[in-house]
Amino acid sequence: MMNTDLMKGKKGLVMGVANDHSIAWGMAKALHENGAEIAYTYQGAAFEKRIRPLAQKTNSDVLIECDVSNEEQMDGVFAELKDKMGEIDFVIHAVAFSDKEELKGRYVNTSLDNFLQTMHISCYSFTSIARRAAAIMPNGGSLMTLSYHGAERVMPCYNVMGVAKAALEASVKYLAADLGPKKIRVNAISAGPMKTLAGSAIGNARQTYRYSVLASPLRRNVELEELGSTSLYLASDMSKAVTGEVHYVDCGYNIIGMPEHENLKSFINGS
Repeated sequence: MMNTDLMKGKKGLVMGVANDHSIAWGMAKALHENGAEIAYTYQGAAFEKRIRPLAQKTNSDVLIECDVSNEEQMDGVFAELKDKMGEIDFVIHAVAFSDKEELKGRYVNTSLDNFLQTMHISCYSFTSIARRAAAIMPNGGSLMTLSYHGAERVMPCYNVMGVAKAALEASVKYLAADLGPKKIRVNAISAGPMKTLAGSAIGNARQTYRYSVLASPLRRNVELEELGSTSLYLASDMSKAVTGEVHYVDCGYNIIGMPEHENLKSFINGS
């Protein structure tokens, strides 16, 4: 990726980095390389140990512990962010969770507890973050979240997460309308399958990854750097007129109703 000054003077928060294969890390890296100053959140000491060396690579010493399901802790996160960074220009929300065991079964068997927890962490947390972020974005800015094609179409072993992502995509539109007068843009990136820690929680992940290669018009899966470039576009002034969108970065997989017969045969035969 070519380094530019697109994000020079801009500051923001990246939530959801788990390791150097995370989509959130690809985004943070791209924004930093183009001039942004970045703060990070983490949940628990184990993730802090993973994230701190990555934060140092982007010259950041602002790491804040955050459990997005804890409203009081969220207040503290944004109070500390305001104290350390003042005003901000962007937030990346790459946070989602559901019980891995329930994702293996059928959606109809989703428990109430897991439904509520999945919706809270994977969907409502973005609204909660947007409300707090808007208070320290006096000059406008960009809010981004991550979605997946399972919000639009039924995907195996995605179940309640697909329902949560559908709600998240609807939230993007309503937040865009609410925050537009403050010049705050709200968008989602719908990424193709990635070999990430989050992706590994989905059953049959390898088959999904291989199938998307055969079915996608570009005959491959998206790479981390490409998602980083997309976040750079959406965070920068290049997308000043773009809001309320779900932007697919999946090598065209979302446009395909059924792959060509030869590719389908190859998948079935395991070649």
